Amino acid sequence: MGKALIIGAGGVASVVVHKCCQNPDVFEEICIASRTVEKCEALKKKLDGGRTKIQTARVDADNTEEVIQLIKSFGPDVVINVALPYQDLTIMDACLATGVHYLDTANYEPPETAKFEYSWQWAYKKKFEEAGIMAVLGCGFDPGVTGVFSAYALKHYFDEIHTIDIVDANAGDHGYPFATNFNPEINIREITANGRYYENGEWIETPPLSEKKVYDLPEIGPKDIYLLYHEELESLAKNITGIKKIRFWMTFSQNYLTHLKVLENVGMTSIEPIMFEGKEIIPLQFLKAVLPDPASLGPRTKGKTNIGIIAQGTKDGEPKNYYVYNVCDHQECYREVGSQAISYTTGVPAMIGAMLMIKGTWMKPGVYNVEELDPDPFMELLNTKGLPWQEDFSPTLLD
Repeated sequence: MGKALIIGAGGVASVVVHKCCQNPDVFEEICIASRTVEKCEALKKKLDGGRTKIQTARVDADNTEEVIQLIKSFGPDVVINVALPYQDLTIMDACLATGVHYLDTANYEPPETAKFEYSWQWAYKKKFEEAGIMAVLGCGFDPGVTGVFSAYALKHYFDEIHTIDIVDANAGDHGYPFATNFNPEINIREITANGRYYENGEWIETPPLSEKKVYDLPEIGPKDIYLLYHEELESLAKNITGIKKIRFWMTFSQNYLTHLKVLENVGMTSIEPIMFEGKEIIPLQFLKAVLPDPASLGPRTKGKTNIGIIAQGTKDGEPKNYYVYNVCDHQECYREVGSQAISYTTGVPAMIGAMLMIKGTWMKPGVYNVEELDPDPFMELLNTKGLPWQEDFSPTLLD
């Protein structure tokens, strides 16, 4: 039916490639492209021989002209961007130049500052409309499925949603004293930034990880959850009818936070360049190089994740509460695709979004966050493609 160019060769890209190959009726051909072509070749070697034809290519995703030439040579229907968020705009520019649809899993952020917002990508809306092509932003789990969950809740159970609490819990254990479950540079920039939430039309900032609660999550039990800013808050505050308050919570162990604080105190989480032996380096990038590769955590990680939304609002004038979530097992993910659940929960939704675009189910020119699109076909595919969801109509609320 279609062709997908997958840019990136890390843990999430590996899941996307595996899941595309599980759906050859839709993904007849894929091309895996990265600056490190050896990683692409390793993925191809694992999965070659099935009905999905696999190519590989070397590309510098920071170089728009290189991406343009690759798109022209392969001729994809959609580009699935699972490279670094710094590269979103160069890849979007290449899609505009070639008239090809675009999908990513994380919003653009400039390398020189930890600033998470959609303004740069939303500015492309008119250009994509005029070009007759579509861009789907943030189609991982959070952002991604959390937006689809919110749209589904509004469509089926609420007239208005007043409060959304997104809770992202990882009860997995990889056995290392300290490691991050996805790209360390992106992960640590996100966590060490100020927290922020939306309430009554205003954004309220909090010091990093200063607000903590305990929440009892299905299948993984009570966990410490900390308030931080996540990019889907910006789009959901704009797109969900009636919203008055929206927050994002994530679990961290005390061990993780202690290690992070020490690294922060000695300057290893800084993104300000320093001179070292006559060369300019960025401490956080050096730290990334010495930490375990998230793609290597799969065989070591045990336990489960639980990610979902708790919504409060009204239906027919009456108060209504709703909790929808997915529980994912790290070891089951590894048995299926050779990756842990953090990569799995991001890669599967990216494949689903691309599938809906290729099939024409999600297809209209412009730039969209997932909650602006029909949630029903996506929710159906979550159940059949590896991320089944559960509902609770009387959840414990976060005050």
